[in-house]
Amino acid sequence: MPLGLRLQGVVKRFGEVGAANHVDLEVPSGQLLALLGPSGCGKTTTLRLIAGFEHVDAGTIEIGGERVAGPGLHVPPEKRRVGMVFQEYAIFPHLNVLENIRFGLHRYPAEAREERVKTVLELVGLLGLEKRMPHELSGGQQQRVALARALAPEPAVILLDEPFSNLDAGLRVRVRAEVRAILKQANATAIFVTHDQEEALSLVDQVAVMLHGQVQQVASPQKLYRQPANRAVAEFVGDANFLEGVASGRQVECALGVLETQVAIHGPVDVLIRPENIELIPASAQTADARVRSQLFFGHDQLVTVQTNAGLLLDVRLGPAYHFAFGQPVKLRVVGPVMAYPRSPDRSD
Repeated sequence: MPLGLRLQGVVKRFGEVGAANHVDLEVPSGQLLALLGPSGCGKTTTLRLIAGFEHVDAGTIEIGGERVAGPGLHVPPEKRRVGMVFQEYAIFPHLNVLENIRFGLHRYPAEAREERVKTVLELVGLLGLEKRMPHELSGGQQQRVALARALAPEPAVILLDEPFSNLDAGLRVRVRAEVRAILKQANATAIFVTHDQEEALSLVDQVAVMLHGQVQQVASPQKLYRQPANRAVAEFVGDANFLEGVASGRQVECALGVLETQVAIHGPVDVLIRPENIELIPASAQTADARVRSQLFFGHDQLVTVQTNAGLLLDVRLGPAYHFAFGQPVKLRVVGPVMAYPRSPDRSD
């Protein structure tokens, strides 16, 4: 599959601060990728390097097979075939929908320009709203105008910087689905920058986790959640219980017994057990492994915290129908294989 984007050994420093520390990243054409990480991890800087708003200190960037940044090379943003959708949309308040979308097509012949605008309006579901001003549109419609304007010049890559953060929670879920469908229909290559794990996992084909200016793992949402590459990624993506253990091949012995591991490993380890991989079974005080200490009910599921007989606190995710009383004795059962990571000798949890 041809590559829409490639970063190799990209470095960007601001004084003594390394915002991008040898970033390697490949995005196949037509794929949606989320660049996921906490604030200050370098993801927005990486996006700005791709767009051409910042110069790389080292490394190379290729867009659509063409090198746009590297030693002695910096192609300006307007010549990179990159479309941008900003957090605040950045649509022109004094131009209507049609004029906003048409803005980036001044190099097109008049007839081709109008045909392209019509095509994009239809793609994003804004036909009939061409004459409306931005203040007459809902947040979701403004988002689609921004996306249409980015798609109109047929860029090689579309970059979206926290594009849903200005929407309320209910609208955000719907607009995310709409944007994904539009980008897929357009066969666009797109990178979303986000710190929202749910957004990243539900929206894209691949997720790149960025920590401390480096890409730690690139994987499908399912693989990223089930098989984090290291403990740092496991801690950042989703809820996690960690237990000390000793592994031998595909088995690990820990406080919850002998468990199967997804990959072979040997020696002292940290065992990752997701909350949904623990079952609670009512038990008598004499046979119990733990007692319920708290419950957080979310409607679609609930998070129950239990304390084992040895004093270990564990989070357990259950469906909404289960009900356990505070202090209720329970037995614990781990369902499915777990992940385990080499234990750092200086770690103290």
